[in-house]
Amino acid sequence: MRNSFLYLAAAVALTGAGAAIAQSQPRPAFDRNGVPTGNEKPRIPGQNLAGMHVYLRAGLKTHGPGQHDYPQFLADWSKILTMHGAVVDGSFHAPTAAELKNTDVIVMYKGDAGFMDAQERADLMAFVKRGGGLVMIHDALCGPDPAEMAMLVGGGKKHGEVNYTLDAKVPYTIVDPSSPLMKGFPPMTLAPEESFYKMTWAKSPAIHVLATTVIDDTPAARQGGGVGQVVPQIWTYEHSLPGGHPARAFVWMQGHTYADLKNPQVVALLLRGIAWAGRHPVDELVDFKPLIANNG
Repeated sequence: MRNSFLYLAAAVALTGAGAAIAQSQPRPAFDRNGVPTGNEKPRIPGQNLAGMHVYLRAGLKTHGPGQHDYPQFLADWSKILTMHGAVVDGSFHAPTAAELKNTDVIVMYKGDAGFMDAQERADLMAFVKRGGGLVMIHDALCGPDPAEMAMLVGGGKKHGEVNYTLDAKVPYTIVDPSSPLMKGFPPMTLAPEESFYKMTWAKSPAIHVLATTVIDDTPAARQGGGVGQVVPQIWTYEHSLPGGHPARAFVWMQGHTYADLKNPQVVALLLRGIAWAGRHPVDELVDFKPLIANNG
């Protein structure tokens, strides 16, 4: 009995020691082809490890079928951006300071992104103050303080006002065809779509307008008094927060109809806007060629 007890005790001790040794060993890691390499964590096949870092800020689904589909955006555009050479993260919550540590650009497609608590606002302001880029799509421009939004991205829309068109025609007039961001983007009409008016605009510096539209005659536009107004729909904005580094923002005001986010000309426009806002070459994402085709 005594010998059996000693044997069991020794076995337990050796097992514990073995587990400790196993835990102290470096975790296996793999290269792009799945071959073990060292201590780096496994990577997505074909991912561009040197790509710009993009954070997708999405929200819960709102509106009717095919409209404001923020969850689908998170799914679709995480894939699109990865395929075009970006390193992508994202969520349905406001990114924390830790999540933004290595981020170049935040892309926001969610309703009323201007509503932030104190910590969310502080983290976003710190990101922009260090020169982080913002890309805003559709009603991400909306919130309780349009002047604050205008300070960050050049224009803001007041929540709770009739300042929209609902289902409308949005014909684009290209204001700056020489801009590299507008390469290949035609003066087309999106319908049914939505545009905004009664905007609050930054004045010093002012936005750089890339395209405008004439507000369509819809019941909402008549109610809000916007019919016939010429309003910027695509623009860039360069500024510096007090004591901060120069920062960039790119805005595309459409996206009410989610299918328009899959329009090839819109996809190219947004890819260029994201690269520009992150201070990367404008065509970096558009022209990226994956090293390895992902057939999974």
